[in-house]
Amino acid sequence: MKILTQEFKALLIGAKSKPSIDIVIMVKALVLQSWFGLSDPELERQVTDRISFRIFLGTTEVIPDFSTVWLFRERLIECGRYEDLWKELQNQLDEKGFAVKKGTIQDATFITSDPGQKRNKKDQKDQDKKDPNLEAIKARPTPDFDKDLLNISNNIVSSNAKPKRLDDGPINEGTWAKKGSKSFFGYKGHILIDTEYHLIRKIETTTASLHDSQVDLGINGLPRYADKGYSGAKTQGYDAAMKKAARGHKLGIKDILRNKRISRKRSQIERCFAVMKRAHNAGHVSVTTIARAGIKFMMNSIVYNIEQLKYLGRVPST
Repeated sequence: MKILTQEFKALLIGAKSKPSIDIVIMVKALVLQSWFGLSDPELERQVTDRISFRIFLGTTEVIPDFSTVWLFRERLIECGRYEDLWKELQNQLDEKGFAVKKGTIQDATFITSDPGQKRNKKDQKDQDKKDPNLEAIKARPTPDFDKDLLNISNNIVSSNAKPKRLDDGPINEGTWAKKGSKSFFGYKGHILIDTEYHLIRKIETTTASLHDSQVDLGINGLPRYADKGYSGAKTQGYDAAMKKAARGHKLGIKDILRNKRISRKRSQIERCFAVMKRAHNAGHVSVTTIARAGIKFMMNSIVYNIEQLKYLGRVPST
């Protein structure tokens, strides 16, 4: 890969340290992880157990452990260069004859995450009120030595305690969103594919609550097909989004027929999400920041493109 130059390695690893494992091997490890939907420990076990995985990595001796895989992703985020990897792969697609020429399709999908468990103080108070032993415990006399010990412990805690967090749940950059009758917590993956080869050309990861129309991945000079959620939104390309009827005003016959034509075109993008979620388990992440969710979504998009290239007959089967 052209992007994995000495300059890139220096930014990733640091000028004073030497990488213990080749960076190309680590990138291939992330590809394997995304392809089979593995966690970091599962990836280490599979690489150790399966010869085919080690052949793909190009090594039979050096096996990255799960902490090395995690640290590699973190360093990719810290150096801010992981998006350059995506850009380089897109440049290689253009060089191989897969340049975007006819048009694009944009859509987004939810990427769920664990919201954690927040302590609901109201529910806790209601539960305490229902406790039949609560009044008896409150009325029980407290010996003087217990009060003294309590005062001493309170003084120690108040002097050494760290600032409390604003909530009792884990810090997570994901947000809640509702679609229809279902609620989702986590992030949202936005993609732009070309209408000719159905390869993912642009990606972006946001919180789940951000509306689809707020992200524009269009390309200048090319139509961008999209569903009604993008109606009226500005785009760099030609607006080819389905029109949405205003309240109290029905669409005319021309707009209805136009929407049907666009719907047949834009429905091709649904296959991308189906493959990514069903075949590669890309619909859920166990991370708490947009950056970490973003690099995972990028690797899943790379894996989809590899599979699509194989479907097009441009990638060897071995």
